[in-house]
Amino acid sequence: MTDVVDSDELLRRMHRARACALEEGRSWRARSEQLRPTDPEGSREAAVRTVAYEAVLRVLDEVLTPGRNAR
Repeated sequence: MTDVVDSDELLRRMHRARACALEEGRSWRARSEQLRPTDPEGSREAAVRTVAYEAVLRVLDEVLTPGRNAR
């Protein structure tokens, strides 16, 4: 990873990462709900992954828009 990127490219990459985290979080949430009746353990695993993607999303939101989600 020796590529030198300018700030605009870095910002584009972070926005793509945010979009990816959002989509993955939605996908894992849906999977958790789908598995709940038939596979409780799989549902819990999917729920843990959902929480992980939500954490990534919160961090990227704070980096991209500082203070917007201040409590």
